[in-house]
Amino acid sequence: MFSSLLRTKATALVRPAAARMMVANQQRFATAAAPTTGTVNDILVNITIVDPSGARKKIKGIIGKTLYEACELQGVELGAAGGGGLWETKRSETWSEPTFGESATVGFDHVVLTGKGATTSEVEMSRPEQHALEDYWDGKELYEGSRLASCVVVNKEMDGMVVYVPDRVDDCIY
Repeated sequence: MFSSLLRTKATALVRPAAARMMVANQQRFATAAAPTTGTVNDILVNITIVDPSGARKKIKGIIGKTLYEACELQGVELGAAGGGGLWETKRSETWSEPTFGESATVGFDHVVLTGKGATTSEVEMSRPEQHALEDYWDGKELYEGSRLASCVVVNKEMDGMVVYVPDRVDDCIY
């Protein structure tokens, strides 16, 4: 009987405190500004793909994905993917993290970047990517903006960029 009396007194003391806290929380959240949310368009960029015949196709690229993935999602054929991911990941203006040997292994997904965003610092070519391009393409087939689509990460500055897809290397002979 004594324990039930203590329980009754304890819950009577706790309930008003909990109710006061709940009311304070409701008031605090009611006066806070509603959080702003982004839209899908905040993470998409417009990229124009020009195939070897000169036909143009406008695609949407997702920021943070590779150009190869953007083309693949939109039905643009670039050939076999270069493989192993990025050579390094840029974490800030001053620091890039090596990804321990992963990078391009073949050069079938050659593209030429031109226009907006083609020369941003995040688009610098890695040594393995350069070697893959040189192994699979002649020097006269490489241009200033030559890159492997699987090694180019789409960023906001690339909105409006034009990507030329040269004639493909026949990947059946390798």
